[in-house]
Amino acid sequence: MCGIVGLFLKDPSLEPNLGDMLTDMLVTMTDRGPDSAGIAIYGGESKGNAKLTVQSDTPDLDFDKLDNDLRKRVKGKVSLTQKDTHAVLEIQADQVAEARVVLKEIRPNVRVMSHGETLEIFKEVGLPKDVAARFDVRGMAGTHGIGHTRMATESAVTTMGAHPFNTGPDQCLVHNGSLSNHNSLRRKLRRLGVHIETENDTEVGAAYLTWKMQNGSTLGEALESSLEDLDGFFTFVVGTKDGFGVVRDPIACKPAVMAETDQYVAFGSEYRALVNLPGIEDARVWEPEPATVYFWSHDKAPTTQEKAA
Repeated sequence: MCGIVGLFLKDPSLEPNLGDMLTDMLVTMTDRGPDSAGIAIYGGESKGNAKLTVQSDTPDLDFDKLDNDLRKRVKGKVSLTQKDTHAVLEIQADQVAEARVVLKEIRPNVRVMSHGETLEIFKEVGLPKDVAARFDVRGMAGTHGIGHTRMATESAVTTMGAHPFNTGPDQCLVHNGSLSNHNSLRRKLRRLGVHIETENDTEVGAAYLTWKMQNGSTLGEALESSLEDLDGFFTFVVGTKDGFGVVRDPIACKPAVMAETDQYVAFGSEYRALVNLPGIEDARVWEPEPATVYFWSHDKAPTTQEKAA
């Protein structure tokens, strides 16, 4: 049993409040998973630059002069903003791959939480209210975000085992459920060159979607394919640079509720995650259908919904 939340903003005037609203939503889900928690925020884009969000168990040691040390090895400017055990490195977009290699050499204990032009992921062991406070999530602005509070079933309670999982640029996933074929699929994806860091089944789900999109699928198509290729039971909420997607397996035994207004689209494992959102009393509220892909994008019409075959 885990708790998932997601919020996709249509109204730009709400963007300064994204972190605050997401935090409130996630805290209400605490009793669904007190082991660890995490939030992904899609914030401002800096043209030509990318972000690497990194984590260390000894941040004072590992983050000291990290930007200077990276600057000696990669081209362009490097800036670092530390938030507790995490730091956001802003680098030249075409230097991401090289920077990740250099990081392993000069700071072997530093782990990458996310990479992309707008995505930042903050996650740690602990209750949602404590994790959010450590990283000042309430003060973060953005266009959309997703969050998760975990009750571990498939792997150890660690920072790396917490959700969200990022396996492709500006892509992340949170999951409630359990994938039964994650071990065989992990081996297959690794043979195909997809980077998978942990033994967590959710990371395999995220990596599967990355692999499908790398091979030409849209997010909607990748989510539809997951209904055939992933065994088990799952509710996925996925973030991309411009969008937000939801899918439930054909049995749909994990609880889920959605709400939509002119200002936002919201997801929660339970309705209580949505009750403090502005205008919720006038929202269209529904339970997402089994085996149905729901997707919203800032690049397209305000909402699109695709019925899986």
